[in-house]
Amino acid sequence: MSQRRFLQLDVFAARPGSGNPLAVIPDAEGLDAAAMQAIAAWLDLSETVFFLPPDDGADYRIRIFTPKMELPFAGHPSVGAAWAAVELGLATPIDGRLVQQCAAGLLPVRVQGGGRFRLLHVRSPQAVQREIATPELPPGLTALAQPASQARLWNNGPDWWLLEAADETALRRYTPELAAIAALPAGGKLAVFAAAARPDVGYQYAVRAFAPGVGINEDPVTGSANALVAAHLLEQGRLAPGQQYRASQGRERGRNGEVHVQVDEEGHIWIGGEVQPVIDGQIDW
Repeated sequence: MSQRRFLQLDVFAARPGSGNPLAVIPDAEGLDAAAMQAIAAWLDLSETVFFLPPDDGADYRIRIFTPKMELPFAGHPSVGAAWAAVELGLATPIDGRLVQQCAAGLLPVRVQGGGRFRLLHVRSPQAVQREIATPELPPGLTALAQPASQARLWNNGPDWWLLEAADETALRRYTPELAAIAALPAGGKLAVFAAAARPDVGYQYAVRAFAPGVGINEDPVTGSANALVAAHLLEQGRLAPGQQYRASQGRERGRNGEVHVQVDEEGHIWIGGEVQPVIDGQIDW
């Protein structure tokens, strides 16, 4: 057993308590994959990130674990890890830029501002649509869906089924059919999104993400799923290179997460937000 520094951050949060908690182990050298998985399972947050020495071409390296499995990429751990790398002096931005290494490869990072007002964006891995038959959805989701809309499976590291809801209010009131969602092919993860009901609320889309198949009934705020929603909108011509928007997620979990979504001129999708430090301590493992 050894003592290591431990942080708990609130990601996509304008204030502590409004985003998605992230556990951070800044020095994970000496921990094997089984130990990392055991720590993530014990902490029981959506994700835990572990920092390791980077390879050439990267400013820092992380491994990302849910309570049940390792992920090649996830948005809220990547944004939180970028904040921790800068705040702890593990990496120094040059012209506001960093490169993160994770199982999905080398991902560019943008850093603006400092401290609690630091805004970070991570470029999502390329989104691809999976060629898989659309499953039959449970009655609640079927009733929620936009007319003629079908669930589609997308991947940018993790797999997410995406479904567009016809109405934001109905989406926010929806009681998830967790057993049916958990049984969906490719891991039992579904994100549902809807255009904002009003144009003056400060966000353009509302999102809810359910992942009972990997032990998370409803994720408070989900970067990877939001990036895939943007890829879906881009494919449909409802979003164009150079455009950006904000997504609201987490109110149904008592949060108020805000995800900044940008599409650069090359068509790459960037996910960003603010990060709030909440716990700074030690872990014995």
